[in-house]
Amino acid sequence: MIEHLQARFPDIEFAPAPLLDRGDESGVQLCVRVPPANLLEVLRFLRDDSRCRFEQLCDLTCIDYLNFPKASDRYGVTYSLLSISLGHRLWIKCFVNDPDPAVPSATSIWTGADWMEREVFDMFGVVFTDHPDLRRILTWDGFEAHPLRKDYPLRGRGEREDYDVVVRGSA
Repeated sequence: MIEHLQARFPDIEFAPAPLLDRGDESGVQLCVRVPPANLLEVLRFLRDDSRCRFEQLCDLTCIDYLNFPKASDRYGVTYSLLSISLGHRLWIKCFVNDPDPAVPSATSIWTGADWMEREVFDMFGVVFTDHPDLRRILTWDGFEAHPLRKDYPLRGRGEREDYDVVVRGSA
């Protein structure tokens, strides 16, 4: 399937690599890099091309690579794709940086991306452009931080102090 991607998009350096290097080629699951500008076109190709047929977006998440050895980008938005009919998987990584990390929304390709994109937005602050309803899903409106960023303090930013202490007699 990588050869189909490279034939269709010769200008993109996908840098295919095993998701986990186990030292052999049996059952290798691949990960490729896709620039944000080409993301939707590549995802649509992977879904629609009969040689790929990635019908399902299994997961969409993010990794904060702050202070990670050899990392040149801050955030890696990761798409886990599954072809049910052909029985293979592929991971797409799309890297973005501060001050305004943004990738296009995949909801026009897989509607199930909706809530996963909202979760990444809420926890990491990555904006999904053209998302139909991009708002916080795990924290509250007005919360200004993104708790899964590596620079978020371990004890929070005062949100625990704003609540009344509940004890057994007052509950």
